Amino acid sequence: MPQIRLLSVVDDDASVRKATGRLIKSLGFTVDVFASGEEFLLFGRPCVTSCLVLDVQMPGMSGLQLQSHLAAAGYRIPIIFITAYPDERSRTQALEAGAVDFLNKPFGEEALVSGIRSALKLSDGDTHIQEHEN
Repeated sequence: MPQIRLLSVVDDDASVRKATGRLIKSLGFTVDVFASGEEFLLFGRPCVTSCLVLDVQMPGMSGLQLQSHLAAAGYRIPIIFITAYPDERSRTQALEAGAVDFLNKPFGEEALVSGIRSALKLSDGDTHIQEHEN
């Protein structure tokens, strides 16, 4: 029986959350979306999340702070960071802390799918996701 994988999207921009969630769902995954790191911590399911698509800059807890919090709590969720404000310091910090990818907004569909494939290799070794057609 195939394993159902949960991907979570955390972004304070509602349009990015919605579009990214729709794309992930079209790939055959279950997806949860959250407007903040705090919301993910309250209502998310980190123990069964196979991949986290996470905005860097958000009000309240930043994506980098959430990454650090999850690691300190013992969660090893593969993270794909997304940002509208790319800077080398944040990119370096995220990747050195174990992020799978760091994408600049607007990011292409193929870039996100590639990041998800990499994340799933880390998560469970299974990279079988369908190619998404436009």
